[in-house]
Amino acid sequence: MRIDIISLFPEFVAQCAGFGVVGRAQERGLLSIHGWNPRDHAEGNYRRVDDRPFGGGPGMVMLIDPLRAAIQAARQADPAPARVVYLSPQGRPLTQPIVRELAGRARLILLCGRYEGVDERLVQAEVDEELSIGDYVLSGGELAAAVVVDAVARLQDGALNDADSAAQDSFEDGLLDCPHYTRPVTHPLGDVPEVLLSGNHAEIARWRRLQSLQRTLARRPDLLAAAGLTPAERAWLAAQPAADPADPDGPAGPGPGVPAIMRG
Repeated sequence: MRIDIISLFPEFVAQCAGFGVVGRAQERGLLSIHGWNPRDHAEGNYRRVDDRPFGGGPGMVMLIDPLRAAIQAARQADPAPARVVYLSPQGRPLTQPIVRELAGRARLILLCGRYEGVDERLVQAEVDEELSIGDYVLSGGELAAAVVVDAVARLQDGALNDADSAAQDSFEDGLLDCPHYTRPVTHPLGDVPEVLLSGNHAEIARWRRLQSLQRTLARRPDLLAAAGLTPAERAWLAAQPAADPADPDGPAGPGPGVPAIMRG
């Protein structure tokens, strides 16, 4: 997969992408990242890339022509079709299904805005999609682009040392991930749940599923409507009391209210 970054600071995203899973994906030839600075396509002695907004107001707006030239240069660098994504607070929220769809593409061009944003005419003419990583404002789109690169890179076949890791992540099945434990078994902060030491893989799977249900109910109940739940799971969730603000994670493990399918 090839990802082109249109940014006044393309080195920033490249540096972020040089570590961990993303760095390994590049080393393995699964991902290539290329930066394009619109200032290289600006005219005049000062290589200006922004100007005052029409209608007044604070801040500056990025100019059409330097950005368009950078996008066109990125398009021409590789014959594969590229989807242009503008990282913007006005975009639709980035979710795991969107990440998975992007990860299946051969090419992405990520447009990083600065200042008050990008001239809307450029957005209308060149951008295929606007994405937001949250309801807050950053100084520029570079951090958001780095998030997209990381999320997409780890879904490339061979990027993770364990191919099952991505399938077990939060949001992959519509639920939050279950809690995880490692050595030591006993610690002053608590013990590892006995079921995880049992060697009974069916019971462990049921325990993890229930933990995911409980955690999602307590922390992100908005996800449950679209999650792939069984009738028994939905019936059990409907019978649960509202989360206690003093104990937002709910009960620690399976109890008498667990649906029959979860008890095996």
